[in-house]
Amino acid sequence: MAQSLRNSAPGGPINDYHLLPVTDRQMRYAHAIAQQSALEIPVEARRDRQSMSAWISAHKPDDPSPFANYPTGKQVAFAERISRSKRRPIPSECFRDKQMMSRWIDQNK
Repeated sequence: MAQSLRNSAPGGPINDYHLLPVTDRQMRYAHAIAQQSALEIPVEARRDRQSMSAWISAHKPDDPSPFANYPTGKQVAFAERISRSKRRPIPSECFRDKQMMSRWIDQNK
């Protein structure tokens, strides 16, 4: 417990995402992927959230939906918050491409 309260920089929390255990939601999704693909989830992937996230990303099926490349609602909300605070408009093409939206967010944080 003391380790999770420790700060790496004065006034800033440490990023211990890699130390957190796998969530139930991650495990359910990983099991669904494993069943569809006839794969087994390796023990290394079950260690922590970061490892499980990497395994899921590497094995999840491609989404054939035409909207699969659109930014998520959370991504759009975050970009709009940045847009309001910095008084910069978000280019309209960013709303149709999640990679472009991600780049806009990174450049305007």
